[in-house]
Amino acid sequence: MAAAVILCVDDEKNNRDLLRAVLVPRGFEVVEAADGPRALAAAVEYQPSLILLDVMLPGMDGYAVCRALKEDPATQDIPVIMVTALMAKADRIKSIEAGADDFLSKPFDKVEILARVNMLLKVKDLSDRLKGAYANISQITTFGRVIARTYDPLKFDLLLALDKVVDLTIGHAVAPDKPTQVVAGLNIGGKAWRWYNYAHGTGKLQRAILKLNLEAFLNLPEGKSARVVSFSGPELEGEEIGRVVTKLQESQILVHNMLCFLSDDLCLLVLNYQRAITRYDADVINAIVTHTLLLKTIYVQINEVSGAFDYSLQALARASEVNDEDTGNHIHRVGEYSALLARELDLPGKFIRSIRVQALTHDVGKIHIPPAILLKPGMLTPEEYEVMKLHPQYGAMILGNNARLAMAHNIALNHHERWNGSGYPAGLSGEAIPLEARIVAVADQYDALRNARVYKLPFDHATAMHVMTQGDDRTRPGHFDPHVLAAFQNIASTFEETYERLRDTFENAYEPFPPAA
Repeated sequence: MAAAVILCVDDEKNNRDLLRAVLVPRGFEVVEAADGPRALAAAVEYQPSLILLDVMLPGMDGYAVCRALKEDPATQDIPVIMVTALMAKADRIKSIEAGADDFLSKPFDKVEILARVNMLLKVKDLSDRLKGAYANISQITTFGRVIARTYDPLKFDLLLALDKVVDLTIGHAVAPDKPTQVVAGLNIGGKAWRWYNYAHGTGKLQRAILKLNLEAFLNLPEGKSARVVSFSGPELEGEEIGRVVTKLQESQILVHNMLCFLSDDLCLLVLNYQRAITRYDADVINAIVTHTLLLKTIYVQINEVSGAFDYSLQALARASEVNDEDTGNHIHRVGEYSALLARELDLPGKFIRSIRVQALTHDVGKIHIPPAILLKPGMLTPEEYEVMKLHPQYGAMILGNNARLAMAHNIALNHHERWNGSGYPAGLSGEAIPLEARIVAVADQYDALRNARVYKLPFDHATAMHVMTQGDDRTRPGHFDPHVLAAFQNIASTFEETYERLRDTFENAYEPFPPAA
């Protein structure tokens, strides 16, 4: 694997030499730039994995360089760590507004440099995987739409698709130009075959299970290839198909002629054309079945990529808890609670599936909060709390503006907003807060109450319910969307069951909430 390239931008050679001395022995390749214009050129030329950018540069300062990097599509996804001796909150906010992904204070601490570099490289790797997964999904979905406008890849059922293939092949009733019966086999997961007999019933096509192992007697092609062959008259007694015909006859299925589509995962034995089988018949069967198998392939690929997408989101969420005591199953419980609330609110299935996964990254912005604050064994000072309140913006910045991550972005940015306008970061109120964030706000708060905090013992379900619906010195019912809170009350017992099912083996710590507004 090629070494990660780090672009170090500083007008002082001593500082660049120090960064090189720290990074090169750890296997990183270092590229240097002494000013803004050279940094922008190097970023385009070398496409570094990460940029360490000094704020105080001659002429074009670090803020301007960072803005230019984030505005250029060729470099906007490269993580930028702003290196500065300026520690004021206003300077940090200015860095965030410029698009910086993290900060590093002068004088340098070698351990901190490596920790932040490695953390952002992991985040970039996960982000790249997410974007790659989304690109694959987009390409596959577009292709699927062209070939089958009514095809839903998330609900594809091969057996139901097979029913449609057979219906197209033999119809609902006996017809002079069609075969009368179809025997079909499916290879389930590459392990076991299942065989079905289709025949005309009373006004409709009927499917019955056949307890046969016909695959053992068929000459099936290997790999992804398929072949179509036909048999009639004396050919039915031949070596290739004779044993299959015998097995079918033992199951009271008579065979006068047969057209076979054979592959390693689907076989179609089309029986008893009431005329001679033609090449045209073979072409029709081949086209219909191949089309179905193509849809199946798209379905499998989309589900594999969607699974990778979901796994990457979970990995990103777990990465956010590295320096946070709020670990264990907290993120999974919040996802489950959110899906329960969405279902109770009668939201669409797609919304429910999405929020279960995308709620997991609600606190991903904590990656950028100093470990000393996240792990502090006591209440935060007002200054520390202001730093903590930056994590929603950080989370939104990490998740970006990709359409596939729109819900995760909205949740990360707005899950600390309050219905009455007392939340942060923007002080939104009412329906100005995205619905998904209003749902996660209830789910997250319930789980926070159930767990131990530096300022309280863990609450049981009844106490947590009382706080959510009646309030205490930190939480008010007015913080929550009344409709979401009512849905929570309706399914409160399910919340309790979910908490117990996904309970941690130890109690988690949680960020201290400010006094209720």
